[in-house]
Amino acid sequence: MLFLTKLQHHGRTHAHKTAIDYLLPDRQECVTYGQLEAHVQQTMAYLLSLGLQRGDRVALQLPKCLPFVYLHLAIMRLGAITLPLNPGYPHSELSYFLADSGASLLFVDAVAKEKLESILSDSPSLNKVIYLQTEKLDHFLDLSANIDASDLPSPPTDPHRTALMIYTSGTTGRPKGAQITHGNLTANLNSLHQAWGWQEDDILLHVLPIFHVHGLVVALHGALNAAATAVLLPKFTPEQALATMVQRQCTVFMAVPTIHKRLVDFPDAGQYNLCHMRLLTSGSDRLPDDLFLKFQETFGHTLLERYGMTETGMNLSNPLHGERRIGSVGLPLPGVEARIANPITDEPLPDGQVGEVQIRGQHVFKGYWQMPNKTADSFSEDGWLRTGDLGLREADGYFTLKGRSKDLIITGGLNVYPPEVELVLVEHPSVAACAVIGCLDDEWGERVTAVIVLKCGQTATAEAIISYCRQHLASYKAPRKVIFAEELPSNALGKVQKAQLRATLCSQ
Repeated sequence: MLFLTKLQHHGRTHAHKTAIDYLLPDRQECVTYGQLEAHVQQTMAYLLSLGLQRGDRVALQLPKCLPFVYLHLAIMRLGAITLPLNPGYPHSELSYFLADSGASLLFVDAVAKEKLESILSDSPSLNKVIYLQTEKLDHFLDLSANIDASDLPSPPTDPHRTALMIYTSGTTGRPKGAQITHGNLTANLNSLHQAWGWQEDDILLHVLPIFHVHGLVVALHGALNAAATAVLLPKFTPEQALATMVQRQCTVFMAVPTIHKRLVDFPDAGQYNLCHMRLLTSGSDRLPDDLFLKFQETFGHTLLERYGMTETGMNLSNPLHGERRIGSVGLPLPGVEARIANPITDEPLPDGQVGEVQIRGQHVFKGYWQMPNKTADSFSEDGWLRTGDLGLREADGYFTLKGRSKDLIITGGLNVYPPEVELVLVEHPSVAACAVIGCLDDEWGERVTAVIVLKCGQTATAEAIISYCRQHLASYKAPRKVIFAEELPSNALGKVQKAQLRATLCSQ
């Protein structure tokens, strides 16, 4: 049974059970599974009234809110494609996503209206832009209140139909739209349901953004798929997260290492009794060994580290019951095949030897939007996805990651590819050459660092460079540190030696 069909079923069999409990600073919005189904149906009728067709892309640049959830589920139920976008994207990036995807509808926070209108002319495929007052749920529900929702199509039954498209950064500097099908979503959810022991009486504390796979699919979909309850916090603070875990007797918590570090660093964190928690996961970035141990010492729980990516959802996981090995991302999930291969020949390598992590299974995406060559390059001849991540497999089957072959930077659990930042930096009038690297950081995992060679006779401050980047990039992609250099180390072919830069500069 596909995820959306199961969720529709929950609306009947668990009609009075709380599906989502949204905790705002001044109020609480509680939605049962029956109410969720009704709101999704009404939203479907609203979208049909706007002319939405099967296969259309609908962009959601909204904060974490209930209208996002209703829209996302309704879009997929109608056979259209959800395009979740980070609310922090500046207009230059938003313009690219809208144009490249050919989105026909855009839902955006009303506070962005004045600034947004300047880019709409660059998105000819857009039929309509809807500005929502996202903090006022009644405002959204009123949009569809008088629309007949009595005759709606059933959820899609074709597992190969695209349900979700999430843009992932590319090594050429241009993001790629990963097409995730209904079958991909369902396969991964079923795998995680089995591996992580999801139960109807689970209560998930949800503190992640919902514009990427971790927060939207693994966490939110995971809870809804199990008919569990998701307690949503619009923003993370360690004090509120810990207090909510205790007050609501939460059983599941998913986060990135940056969040886990803020929890253990919170004053008197150990006084919070988390005995009711049964599963606390860490992902989207490597969990430092000292944080793994400190979390155990502080809370008496061992974090479960796992490995996934936008194109696949989750691939590997330490076991729910069994050894959660420090420094390891665990074993293949049910239904997932994983191997270590030579990144050039795709030949499997023996245990203990470092190579490229390659993945195969029904959860693997169907390809990049309108990029057939990049899609083909991402797979071996026998159908294994080339992840670009380096790792090794131990003799007992545990996998350990050893780095990233594509210079990906992960900061605060979010991916940053250096070429994206470099494309912006080279447009600065004072920059002659640049290289962007990731340096280890206790709080963020990695710190985006720009090494810059200025043009002859030009001057610029680090603050000015960072400010310039934040005008053209999402804030997490902008450098947190700028280092000025006379030249960049390069090989005989003129390629910048980033490994050398990391070795010499990241300790500064």
